[in-house]
Amino acid sequence: MTASLSDLLRAARSNVPEVDAGQAELLVEQGARLIDVRERSEWDEGHIAGASHISRSYLEQQIENAEPDRGAPIVLYCAGGTRSLFAAQTLQAMGYSDVRSMTGGFQGWKSSGRPWTTPVVLSKEQKQRYSRHLLVPEVGADGQARLLGSKVLFIGAGGLGAPAMLYLAAAGVGTIGIVDFDVVDVSNLQRQVIHTTDRVGHKKTESAAQTIRALNPDVQVIAHEEMLTEANVERLIAGYDLILDGTDTFETRYTLNDAAVRARIPVVHASVFRFEGQLTVFQPYEGPCYRCLYPTPPPPELAPGCSVAGVLGVVPGIMGMLQASEALKVLLGIGEPLIGRLLIHDALDGTFQELQLRRDPHCPACGDGAPVTQSSGTFTLGASA
Repeated sequence: MTASLSDLLRAARSNVPEVDAGQAELLVEQGARLIDVRERSEWDEGHIAGASHISRSYLEQQIENAEPDRGAPIVLYCAGGTRSLFAAQTLQAMGYSDVRSMTGGFQGWKSSGRPWTTPVVLSKEQKQRYSRHLLVPEVGADGQARLLGSKVLFIGAGGLGAPAMLYLAAAGVGTIGIVDFDVVDVSNLQRQVIHTTDRVGHKKTESAAQTIRALNPDVQVIAHEEMLTEANVERLIAGYDLILDGTDTFETRYTLNDAAVRARIPVVHASVFRFEGQLTVFQPYEGPCYRCLYPTPPPPELAPGCSVAGVLGVVPGIMGMLQASEALKVLLGIGEPLIGRLLIHDALDGTFQELQLRRDPHCPACGDGAPVTQSSGTFTLGASA
């Protein structure tokens, strides 16, 4: 016995709960996952803000990665409400127990006067370049557009900054600023992989910019060929969404920290010593800041830089890569950044440890009601890691 479309729709409606646009909006506010099952071309013409996109054609293949919890509440929508009914049946057959279909679909949502958005449409070349990002539900076209509109400032183009710059540039972060006044030295090449032998003696900012532009022409590079000081720090960090700290002096870190707290700009901080590395994210007023972690600097003899103590070249590479990972999480608003957590890596035994950090209510930089204490003097940035 053959079944008509009407028969199939009646069978679907007997099993799949349907909600109208208003009910769907309320469910989403209560935590339900909203998924658009239309084709990519339809999504690109407009969709409901906050929705995830998994076309009906790929639903079975992609849903488990997008939503592994089969008990999570899910609302599906299409153009008019038919494809979402059949898609909901598929999810029920896969064991998803709380699935609803939105009647009227996207057209009904728009007709009711509810807000919707048109995504930034990537060029053909960008779709090819970032194709692996577009396949990841947590990034997708919207996330990639967000990265292209982001601005990240690197303090130092050395061992930490070099790998992080390469991967953020490859990821499509639209604007990368670089603060460094040093020149490429042959001793840098053991770890500062953004520079090359033929650029020894060149400015690090120029060398890094050359590599980044060759890697990804989408990226605008802004070179700040100067020291980071209390006199210029606020000007240098203004307008950036995120800062990656690749310095190797406590004085510079305090100067950067205090200005970033005042400007409420998050800082992804890393440091290295021989075979060890540390990593955390300072999100102003959400977690601790650098002064909470290190209220006072240790004596210089207890914290020598790489030029004195040495460093295994791969260690700043590992920590810089982790900085890039944290930066992408912060920029995209995904995952759990290392806010209030300090990650410690020991390359000799291949271990990672995590320490919980607390914000100091009496911190002079971010403490409750306390003004930022200005450090004295001007500090050099120089040979970062």
